Amino acid sequence: MKFYIANDHAGFSIKSEVIQILKDKNCEVIDLGAQSCERVDYPDFAHILCEAVLKDSGSFGILICGSGIGMSISANRHKGIRAALCHDVYTAKMARAHNNANVLCFGERVLGLGVISSMIDAWINEPFEGGRHAKRIDKIEIS
Repeated sequence: MKFYIANDHAGFSIKSEVIQILKDKNCEVIDLGAQSCERVDYPDFAHILCEAVLKDSGSFGILICGSGIGMSISANRHKGIRAALCHDVYTAKMARAHNNANVLCFGERVLGLGVISSMIDAWINEPFEGGRHAKRIDKIEIS
């Protein structure tokens, strides 16, 4: 699997560990920044990541900020992006299985590495169920 990853200043401290978790699971990872704890605007990085995911069919994104909320709101402004703010394995699993989410969002100030690693496992291993869920996804994509 291929993942693009981006963060703001509040998500920088944990990003390198998240990248290593992904690499340990044999995922390709492309880091789109930010590259320090210097204050930046989260929408800028959410937009960069979403454009990359939309151009690269079959890829996924991970967005990290303090709470995950700002990143998820910004990401979901892009048609074709289904960004899910997840807090545990169950929400990560359902985001993939029922919502076919293509961007995982979470907060550095909310979660520890153990939970993050478990969420990534669920994300990687849970296929989209399709069926009735596909019809619902189609209703999300409005012009």
